[in-house]
Amino acid sequence: MKAWYLIYCKPRNEVRAQQNLSMQNLETYLPKYRKQVKSSGGTVSVSESVLFPNYLFVLFDPEVTSVRSIHATRGVSRIVGCSEQMTPIDDALIRALKRKELQVEKLASERPLVAGERVKFCAGPFSDLEAIFLESDGNKRCQVLFEFMGQQKQLDVEPSSIVRICA
Repeated sequence: MKAWYLIYCKPRNEVRAQQNLSMQNLETYLPKYRKQVKSSGGTVSVSESVLFPNYLFVLFDPEVTSVRSIHATRGVSRIVGCSEQMTPIDDALIRALKRKELQVEKLASERPLVAGERVKFCAGPFSDLEAIFLESDGNKRCQVLFEFMGQQKQLDVEPSSIVRICA
């Protein structure tokens, strides 16, 4: 019966194993996430990283596709849980991972805050107070301007503690 199985790959060979398994007409799934990498100069670049290093999911039927051919695939070390009885992965888990990956991609593609935009604190001591976004500095912080006790204050906060106010 066709099912998803977990494969343990040789170190840093997940993509190689995925390509070689795809050439055998097998469906594979390599969960990834986007992470922001900041350089010392303050520039930010986005790179994709493997969610589970050294692991890859493959969809196949052990009665049709030889387990030996999968073990012999370049980049593959072994099938996890493959001793006497193969251990399939629940389809619901794969669907949930794919769904979560799509949600994260949508969040990552959201446009960045621009100076002058209205924001609201969603965490911390100023929760639910409104502010104006000033700028993002390169050290995982950003500056906002808000009114507190009749005075305008400039504050450095984590970007995750503010959200854009949609007009």
